[in-house]
Amino acid sequence: MTHRVQDKVVIVTGAAQGIGFGIAEMLAREGARVVIADKQTEKGEAAAARIRDAGGEALFQYADVTVEADCAALAQAAAEHFGRLDGLVNNVGWFPRATLEETTTELWEAIMNVNVRSAFYCCKYVIPIMQRGGGGSIVNIGSIHGLQASSNLIAYGAAKGALLNLTRTLAGAYGADRIRCNYLIPGWVMSEGEIALAKSRGVDVNELRAQGAQLLFGRHQTPQDAAYAVVYLISDESSQVTGSIFHIDAGMSTLLFRGRSD
Repeated sequence: MTHRVQDKVVIVTGAAQGIGFGIAEMLAREGARVVIADKQTEKGEAAAARIRDAGGEALFQYADVTVEADCAALAQAAAEHFGRLDGLVNNVGWFPRATLEETTTELWEAIMNVNVRSAFYCCKYVIPIMQRGGGGSIVNIGSIHGLQASSNLIAYGAAKGALLNLTRTLAGAYGADRIRCNYLIPGWVMSEGEIALAKSRGVDVNELRAQGAQLLFGRHQTPQDAAYAVVYLISDESSQVTGSIFHIDAGMSTLLFRGRSD
């Protein structure tokens, strides 16, 4: 523990498990007071308890971040409980695979709600609190699919592309208020969500894990790999960083695999 984000108050959405929990846990280890936002109450409470048991400070707040009222209540609860608000990590995401023909209006709207509207709502209610507090840092968890086309992720790619534009727009609009906003692209993380998605598609999980050996560094990423970058972006070390794209993807954005770059 190096106390890089000591006493900063940070909301992490979708933090009951997976990448979100890894981020919240790392922030707490580095001295932050974290607010775990999730609609999975039992898992969220357990996640907050794990952080507290390890000596950190954590509060669980129920929030369906596709619902505006929940996002307003989340921001207010964080500020009231800890007295300030310094950071927001928009981690919630959903990536069902679907081609154009397979994407119904309902699926399109659901994917947009989870991946874009949730970040919009959270920023809408967190930024005024940050303005009153003298600044803050927002990290939007993006995807390489927000930059590169994928024919079976039509809606997801569009959503993550929109999230990137939102990131840059907020960075420019609120820079004078010392509010920074950056876009972080993780790689292939073997989280609970990835495993559940694989099983739902009939993919052998053991085969999926074996594919990690073909990646550039010989393994899938962990939530902690992304969490290290989030700590930097929340910390004062990145005080001159905003509107940027951070690739924490083990070379996947350039199609780098062991022994090849084609």
